[in-house]
Amino acid sequence: MPLKNKMERGFALIESMVAIVVVALGILGIIGVQMRTLADTQTGVRRAQAIRLIEDLSERLKVNPNALGNIASYEIAAGPQPAPPNCKTNPCSAQNLALADIRNWRQTVVDALPLGDAVVFQVADEALPTNHRQLGVLLSWRENERADGTAAENAAYKNVFNLDATGVAGASCPAGRSCHLQYIQLTSRCSPYLLGGVAAPTVFCPF
Repeated sequence: MPLKNKMERGFALIESMVAIVVVALGILGIIGVQMRTLADTQTGVRRAQAIRLIEDLSERLKVNPNALGNIASYEIAAGPQPAPPNCKTNPCSAQNLALADIRNWRQTVVDALPLGDAVVFQVADEALPTNHRQLGVLLSWRENERADGTAAENAAYKNVFNLDATGVAGASCPAGRSCHLQYIQLTSRCSPYLLGGVAAPTVFCPF
């Protein structure tokens, strides 16, 4: 076989190998973009779920006729909660209804979000400590937003999701978690009727 033909075949083989490498790199790049898009899509889905869960809690507050008077009963820290009162078989007071709602709702958060947890707290920067009318709700779940880059890049990426210290009362997003913070304004259909004296007010709940 002439030497020229052997050299041409050698170059053709090298060109084929280079083409295969280029195609492989292109495919890997496409897969990387798709994986990043999938992760971002999951992030959006989780945040949408968090918003819906907070809306669910807001609806539960509206159903309780004296949620505002029992605002402290809605406060929970992160972690497991005691068993809720059974309001399905036994009549519940407004306070027990608040405890049942918040504990059942927290279990819904755990079931809906990966490693989900919740903190509910009274807003700290309102004018009068005895006249709180807002609850802060902080939901957290397993982070999947960013797993590459330097620590500084990751911090800059997540900076828009960081919590404002104003009114948060020490609640913070746990390390390695994604979080969503929202505030709920409490209303109340009930008001104290003080004709019998301040020591024993009667609660009036118009419908």
